[in-house]
Amino acid sequence: MKSITLKNIPQAVHVALKNRAKLNRRSLNKEALACLETAVLPTRVNTDDMLAGIRQHRASLPGSLTDRLIIEAKTKGRP
Repeated sequence: MKSITLKNIPQAVHVALKNRAKLNRRSLNKEALACLETAVLPTRVNTDDMLAGIRQHRASLPGSLTDRLIIEAKTKGRP
């Protein structure tokens, strides 16, 4: 595995990283790696699964909103 050395880290960034590491119960090094991975290797979102989850959640709410009601609300009063 490769390694890098970071120099001239601003104090505010270092403090924030240390706080995140403590909050996530990770070492400073592991927290920095987690931040870098999130920044350069973002996970792809399956939009179909996300939309299905949103619709399922919406249906569980009282007075559930349907796609039809949302479209009507968005177009109401528009030419």
